[in-house]
Amino acid sequence: MQLGNLIWLFFILMMIQPIMSRRMLEYARSQALRNLERSRGSRAIALVHRQETMNLLGFPILRYINVEDSEEILRAIKMTDPETPIDLIIHSPGGLVLAAMQIAHALANRKAPVTVFVPHFAMSGGTLIALSASQIVMDENAVLGPVDPQIGEFPAASILRVLERKSHDEIDDKTLILADVSEKAIRQLADGVTGLLSKRMPEEKARGLANLLATGHFTHDYPLTVEELRRFDIPISTEVPEEIYLFMRLFPQPKQMSPSVSYLPTFPGRHSRS
Repeated sequence: MQLGNLIWLFFILMMIQPIMSRRMLEYARSQALRNLERSRGSRAIALVHRQETMNLLGFPILRYINVEDSEEILRAIKMTDPETPIDLIIHSPGGLVLAAMQIAHALANRKAPVTVFVPHFAMSGGTLIALSASQIVMDENAVLGPVDPQIGEFPAASILRVLERKSHDEIDDKTLILADVSEKAIRQLADGVTGLLSKRMPEEKARGLANLLATGHFTHDYPLTVEELRRFDIPISTEVPEEIYLFMRLFPQPKQMSPSVSYLPTFPGRHSRS
């Protein structure tokens, strides 16, 4: 074979290899979900957002909950028998309130039980979805987060505090408009969370917890641990099935030139000898 043909063959293989690897990974993920369904007798759905890398150019892509996600999950819920339990795996930094609220309402209205699994974190919109479940199952070190709305690049609650600290004559029109939108966004989201929580606790208590999570009491990236969530009287289980962890291993982060974390896969005993 001529050298020129070998070079072309090399480039073709380089282009095909990422596509084949991705197809194999998608197949492995499907099989992992199927194993979870068989072991639990449920319909398994996953909402996983990791930093993805484009196949050819290698640019990182940041992902979040969007309308496409809500459409796919609503379609999956619609295709599931009303008597069949749903297991939803969430790993997400959050996203659009519209999309997250659609998913949350669809799950909350299910007749059969809905279990949300959080192996690592489900922040913001991910927390909103988790609160709609019949049961939340988290790794003992996993976290949820506040659900306070963000207006552009600023927290809605922080925009409103500008009105408290300045007179209206000192505030520009744009900030006043943002403050008006912020007030509505916080009220609407607090009402939505109250409706979700009222299915598992008295309405007055649900309203208090919704206000705590939606009105800017915490910073938006504050990690709510299992212990803290239990203090809020949100029942949390830490019995995460091994199938969930195996599934999450199929979502590796893009490879870096030099890994930032290193460890040995096994830990020998203190007194062991080679």
